[in-house]
Amino acid sequence: MKFIVSSTSLLKQLQAISGVLNSNNALPILDNFLFEIDKNQLKVSASDLETTMTTIIAIESKDTGNIAVPAKLLVDTLKTFADQPLTFSIDDKKYGIEILSDYGKYKLTGHNGDEFPKLPAIESASSLEIDASVLASAINKTIFATGNDELRPVMSGVFCQLSTDNITFVATDAHKLVRYRRSDAKAASASSFILPKKPLNLLKNILSSVSGMAKIEYNTTNAFFSFENTNLVCRLIDGKYPNYEAVIPKENPNKLTVDRVSFLSSIKRVSIFSNKTTHQVRLKIAGSELSISAEDLDFANEASERLTCQYAGEDMEIGFNSKFLAEMLSNLTCENVNLEMSAPNRAGILLPAERENDAEDVLMLVMPVMLNN
Repeated sequence: MKFIVSSTSLLKQLQAISGVLNSNNALPILDNFLFEIDKNQLKVSASDLETTMTTIIAIESKDTGNIAVPAKLLVDTLKTFADQPLTFSIDDKKYGIEILSDYGKYKLTGHNGDEFPKLPAIESASSLEIDASVLASAINKTIFATGNDELRPVMSGVFCQLSTDNITFVATDAHKLVRYRRSDAKAASASSFILPKKPLNLLKNILSSVSGMAKIEYNTTNAFFSFENTNLVCRLIDGKYPNYEAVIPKENPNKLTVDRVSFLSSIKRVSIFSNKTTHQVRLKIAGSELSISAEDLDFANEASERLTCQYAGEDMEIGFNSKFLAEMLSNLTCENVNLEMSAPNRAGILLPAERENDAEDVLMLVMPVMLNN
């Protein structure tokens, strides 16, 4: 088997899917890319059993066949080439691979491509199409709020709730929660599933440069994403997602509006002086003044700043984990934010004060920390 391919286009596509590969695999074959040659098209797959990504690259060839190629060795080699055509010659019997470049030739040993795990088939799947930029935005604005607790695997993923009116993405780790809703994307029928973090991170990296639509197909066990010349299949997280609507407080009479960037900068500066285990910052709101303070009693460090704000409600003091607040403010893109609160021991809700897009609805919730007055 022989084929000719551009070194840069091959490297670009391999780097896009190589994020799937684990450093320590249970099956040695998973340390390889699967190359499937079909005349002038090369399909490359990478898998960790849970997630599989495939990409299609244009090549020059008259042959058909497959081979498993050592992934790290190939990527490391391709990184050193300037853009040039590479000729791959493959020995079907011994799985030897010879690469010819303008500089010389390189030999490596592959494996039987038939040993590579088969892709799960799309059986009785439902599907919908969504703008790739919308999907990227949904992942970006939710994935940071997922949990890392191995005992609660459902909370380590992003919950996708599809309905005939909208699509909702939810992530929470019990301290913070993000609900991202789009009214410009709809499904034919209502359903829901939980997507794991790893494939979402892979999608996030690739979708930023994709224009056009992405197709999502899903059944009870797997979700399939396809866009441009790339496909991703991942196994869904099994389990029931907690009732997130129940934790979002409905009545929040105390409403604060403040410039997002100033608020974020203040929190970042003040939190340097906070306790290193609780990361607690104190917000004290009175009239049109917001004072942000933090202290670390162990080291006698303290800091406070003042911001002007718009506030409607009773004077209030409330404590938050500064890391969570900063993360949320960083993942919003609006100019001003609203912080809505009911009491110092109830969750605070962050909302964009102005909508950039009427179809987008973002709600972020953060649990307070108890202040020791």
